[in-house]
Amino acid sequence: MARTYRVNAATRLVNRAFTVMTRLGLGNSYRHILTVPGRRTGTPHSTPVDVMARDGERWLVAAYGVTNWVRNARAAGRVTLSRGGRSETAYVTELDPSASVPVLRQYLREVPVTRPYFAVTADSSDEDIIADSHRHPVFRLTTTDIADIAAED
Repeated sequence: MARTYRVNAATRLVNRAFTVMTRLGLGNSYRHILTVPGRRTGTPHSTPVDVMARDGERWLVAAYGVTNWVRNARAAGRVTLSRGGRSETAYVTELDPSASVPVLRQYLREVPVTRPYFAVTADSSDEDIIADSHRHPVFRLTTTDIADIAAED
């Protein structure tokens, strides 16, 4: 059974520590600070996230489920990623469940701290990962807005 992510005092403390480390460029290279405008107020909100690199592309995995940053990213269509004093804007495109399987499998192998929040493992069947993927959206990160590319066609 997968654990449910809950924000409490301990979570806030860990997130603050990871935020400071990531802003200094310390810790795992896949860790970034994601900043996204709130979907109601537009106020920027930041949280540490893990960015996977695969086949020349980058992916953002919602390991803790459909949290506020996921809802805000869906609404905004773009996020800012920061690490070690560098920031970039990236556009997000959510993958369908079958396309997310290889990224989720890689994520489960490379980021052990979040495994308890998944109902599957890296060795689970594709069908089982697809069935659990609604709880862990995956976003493709690009430097060009996909909507702009489609409008040009």
